[in-house]
Amino acid sequence: MYKRPAWIAVLGVSALALITGCSGSPTDDAAGKTGSDGTVTIAASFYPLQYVTQRIAGNRANVSSLTPPGAEPHDLELRPKDVATLSDATFTVYLRGFQPAVDDAVAAGPGGDNVVDVSSAAKLDRTVADEEGETGTDPHFWLDPQRLSAVATLIEQRLAASDQAGASTYQANLVTLKADLAALDQEFQTGLASCANKDLVTSHQAFGYLADRYGLTQVGITGLAPDEEPNPATLARVSDFVRAHKVRTIYYETLISPAIAETVASETGARTAVLDPIEGITDESQGADYLAIMRANLKDLKEGQPCP
Repeated sequence: MYKRPAWIAVLGVSALALITGCSGSPTDDAAGKTGSDGTVTIAASFYPLQYVTQRIAGNRANVSSLTPPGAEPHDLELRPKDVATLSDATFTVYLRGFQPAVDDAVAAGPGGDNVVDVSSAAKLDRTVADEEGETGTDPHFWLDPQRLSAVATLIEQRLAASDQAGASTYQANLVTLKADLAALDQEFQTGLASCANKDLVTSHQAFGYLADRYGLTQVGITGLAPDEEPNPATLARVSDFVRAHKVRTIYYETLISPAIAETVASETGARTAVLDPIEGITDESQGADYLAIMRANLKDLKEGQPCP
């Protein structure tokens, strides 16, 4: 989905060795694993998947995230305890191709029905080119509530198939979650319907699915990797775009420096504002969960575009 840094290979070797040593035989009954308190344990690779999985599982499972709060999920390094969590989990819920360390650890594990790859349900159909012209698949599907709802359906189906005693609970929780996501989607449809400016200039290209869903055009200063440094030609190109299209706001994120957005803003007279890709929650987040942060994003978009 994005260019894999060379150092990931080194980390992958360590993760593979660790998980191979503690995952047990491929014939182990992974679906029968439970935590010390008797509940099902689920390892989600990063926050949005943790959120929807916990909403569906309710009190029938403990759901943890392999990506610590405040960490950038694109470049996740698995610590030994993360590898152990993944190995011991009843289920692993992840997005194949997004986090190479997780991909490697899942590939080294026993696999089977206890691994839920959500990429097919997410329908990742956006490609983004970097400054060198190389393309990658945009993984940020969860910023489109409709795509996240489809992923939630897949997770519920897999949980219910493995734990038939909890199937009615999972189904009821899914109905509630899908209603919440549908309401959120309607709020975005209504709130962004009449924006004065439809051009969405962001520090990196994390908001393409959101833009496509709600009639906006994303212009990213950098590509899919949030820590990518733009060259002077790219900064000049984006600054020219901002001036030509009378863009009022340049958006930056909570987990990376605002310096790039501030550079373009200072060159063009635009303002800056936060737009959170919700890859993780920290004390700096504008809400306590996915729904709250998405509504904070909507508020910031309505002010920044602006939308009456």
